[in-house]
Amino acid sequence: MTSHIMPTYGRLPITFDRGEGAWLWDDRGQRYLDALSGIAVCGLGHAHTAVHAAICAQSKKLLHTSNLYGIAVQEQLAQRLTEKSGMDNVFFCNSGAEANEAAIKLARKFGHQSGIENPAILVMEKSFHGRTLATLSATGNPKVQQGFAPLVQGFIRVPYNDVAAIEQALAQHSNIVAILVEPIQGEGGVNIPATDYLNQIRTLCDQHNILMMLDEIQTGIGRTGTFLAYQHNGILPDVCSLAKALGNGVPIGACLARGKAAQILTAGTHGSTFGGNPLACSAALAVLETLDNDDLIALAAQKGDLISAALTVALHNNPHVVDIRHKGLMIGVELDKPCSELVTLALQAHLLINVTNEKTIRLLPPLIIDPQQIEQLVATLAMIITEYTAATL
Repeated sequence: MTSHIMPTYGRLPITFDRGEGAWLWDDRGQRYLDALSGIAVCGLGHAHTAVHAAICAQSKKLLHTSNLYGIAVQEQLAQRLTEKSGMDNVFFCNSGAEANEAAIKLARKFGHQSGIENPAILVMEKSFHGRTLATLSATGNPKVQQGFAPLVQGFIRVPYNDVAAIEQALAQHSNIVAILVEPIQGEGGVNIPATDYLNQIRTLCDQHNILMMLDEIQTGIGRTGTFLAYQHNGILPDVCSLAKALGNGVPIGACLARGKAAQILTAGTHGSTFGGNPLACSAALAVLETLDNDDLIALAAQKGDLISAALTVALHNNPHVVDIRHKGLMIGVELDKPCSELVTLALQAHLLINVTNEKTIRLLPPLIIDPQQIEQLVATLAMIITEYTAATL
């Protein structure tokens, strides 16, 4: 059968029909353990009762009016997000790329208001911020940028987890108005920086009167063991972008701002037709309430420790395993050579995983994963890695 979908994805030969919790069933009735959560989206798993109920209830009332009018549920969500994040206000949109676009526009406007004619944003190598033209330009991966030149100007790139490189860039470029960084690089290979990396960036931003902008699209909403990853460091950014797990599969993004950044975007300077619509906001409110009521964020830290420790034991004799690193339920297993074939091998074993940066197996299981499913995940993945490395490396 000819597909009428643009071939922008190298799709795996499987179609899922339904899900429940950490399980997915394909259209032949076969069951799979989902250790990817739709790439960190379905943090509460599939078909969660609270999200389902919120969507159904809101769909009977109102789906859309536009941001020309007040939206009560949007106000409620903004209040909850600012309370939980320590930020001042929120711009709602539909995706992580849109949230980062808002952050980029905010930073540029901040620069112009500060008298800087050509404001620049400091970004990191191996970063990923989206696939719109501006966020693609900010992304530190030449492979995904190939074929889309001319890219958007105004980005200066330095190595990740290198404070000295940031200091040097700030000394060389007087037009830097913001630093945009992921607390943990996801697409870049689950790269976890030094524990004081964000703290040092916060200090430098304060010293140079520039904005600290954190891309929490993959790390946020409880995945690392705190509601937002920067809360491990006891700091507050000026801007923070969210999406993915915020709606548990219902598209929603958010750009949060604080202090001097909170009043930069004003009426007419930015907008979104669908952003913060009643349906998406109702789903997000259900997610936040569930996280609070079920204590899932603290449990994410414990479950991540358990998975990492179990994988370390199971793979400790494998010389091809370079590193096992994690923060909460954001887990990377790095091998010494490219291993993209493991995705298909895992699928054949009824386990859903991902390989990023060519050599790192990325695990992003739902926060609701239970002990038996953790045991199955570790056993299956360890078996696949052992067999694969013995046969190919």
